[in-house]
Amino acid sequence: MRLTLKVWRQKDPSDKGRFVTYEHHNVSEHMSFLEMLDVLNEELTLRGEEPIAFGHDCREGICGSCGMVIDGVAHGPDRGTAVCQLHMRRFKDGDTLTIEPWRAAAMPVRKDLIVDRSALDRINQAGGYISVGTGSAPEANAAPVPKDDVDLAMDAAQCIQCGACVAACPNASAMLFLAAKVSHLGLLPQGQPERHDRVLKMVEAHDQEGFGGCTNVGACTEVCPKEISQDFISRLNRDLVRAKLKARTA
Repeated sequence: MRLTLKVWRQKDPSDKGRFVTYEHHNVSEHMSFLEMLDVLNEELTLRGEEPIAFGHDCREGICGSCGMVIDGVAHGPDRGTAVCQLHMRRFKDGDTLTIEPWRAAAMPVRKDLIVDRSALDRINQAGGYISVGTGSAPEANAAPVPKDDVDLAMDAAQCIQCGACVAACPNASAMLFLAAKVSHLGLLPQGQPERHDRVLKMVEAHDQEGFGGCTNVGACTEVCPKEISQDFISRLNRDLVRAKLKARTA
C-alpha cells in the first residue's frame, strides 16, 4: 500500500511548525496506525532525518497517549477506538492522510504530534480524589450500591484522559473529561463526603487552565475512544448548581 502523509512537524513550543509531506510506500494493511509511523520513522532515521515524535505507551487503547488528529478527526475515522487500535486496512492504496496534534491553547504542542496534557492532570488534582479512610479492601458486598449507579460509575470511569474531547470541541472544552471524572466518584458512596466541593474545585480548575465552555455540540462523544455519553455533562451541571446553592446557604 502506498500513502501520501502530510504530517505536522514542530521542533519545540516556540517553533511555528509546518506540514511536511512524506511518500510512504512500505505500508501493510495489517499494520496498526502507530506501526505504520514506526516504519516511516525507521526510513527517516536511515536517511539521516529527524523521526516524527508522537506519544504512545500501551498500544492497547488503554492509556490514550497516542492521541492525534487524522484527516480532521480525533483518533481517526473509526468510532470507539484510540489511534493505536486503528489499522491501515481502514484506508485505501493511494490515499492522502493529514496527521496533526490536538489543537487547544490549554494543551500546547511540545514537539510534532505530542502535546502537553498536564492541564488535565491538574484538574484531577483539584478534586478527583476521596479523603475518607478506607483501610484495607472491604468485602465486595459490604457497602450495597444500586446496580444502576454502579453501571453509570463504571461507564464514567472508562475515561482514559486522552484529550480527544478537547481536540474535537470547537470551544476546546474539556467538559466531557471533567464530567466523567466528577461523575464516577459522585455516583458512589465513597465519593459523597466531598461531592459538592469536588465539582466546584474541578470546574474552577478547568476554567483557570483556559479550556472553553460547553455549548452541547456533541463532537466530544463522537470521538471519545470509550464512547462516554454526553449525559454525564448534564449530571455535572446538576451537581454544579446544587453545589453553588449549598455554598450560598452556607
